Amino acid sequence: MKRSEINTHIKDAETRFADAGLLLPEWAHWTVDEWRRNAAGCGEIATAGLGWDLTDFGLGTYAEKGLLLFTVRNGANSTANPIPYAEKLMVVKERQVTLMHFHWSKTEDIINRGGGELVLRLQMADRASEELTDEPFTVYRDGIRTECRAGDEVRLAPGQSITLYPYLYHSFWAENGDCIVGEVSAVNDDATDNRFLDPVGRFPSIEEDEPPYRLLCTEYGSVFAP
Repeated sequence: MKRSEINTHIKDAETRFADAGLLLPEWAHWTVDEWRRNAAGCGEIATAGLGWDLTDFGLGTYAEKGLLLFTVRNGANSTANPIPYAEKLMVVKERQVTLMHFHWSKTEDIINRGGGELVLRLQMADRASEELTDEPFTVYRDGIRTECRAGDEVRLAPGQSITLYPYLYHSFWAENGDCIVGEVSAVNDDATDNRFLDPVGRFPSIEEDEPPYRLLCTEYGSVFAP
């Protein structure tokens, strides 16, 4: 992706979150120079992978297959602040698909925080082969037990949520408008706990056509060592 595209999407997300009353930590708005000036004491931000995250899955078609995230808190890889949970905010554009994947370890709640409908397609993985199965399964929507069949689509209106367990493949997108989506989960490790159905990249390659507006969570090493 071009850096200019990434900058535009982050600026848009900042506006969306603020308009929804979802205020971010002060460092979410730091420039690269501000990161350099304030790096001391911020190593946990880098260690835990907090902050801005955006992916096109290496496909170069972000509008159709992509996702923007901001990780607010996370205990991954931390010894100084080993919290056992994580929280994210996401912007899911209408018909923009997050590709089919599951997590080996992480249980997560996905919450529609506002906008259109969030649609999730769900299917269990075989624990040995990790391929799709036809077995039925159970999920909980806001604590309500819901029986599902392989490939079912679950729709979440604003305010609704669903709990997703390990080895449950899920893909999602927005309909009837863009969505702001929340995630509350066990510790998140995007480097080791994502199993995509089809091989894709998790983080984008970047064409530097303009300076970064905000650093991505994978770029803190350019300003300080965690």
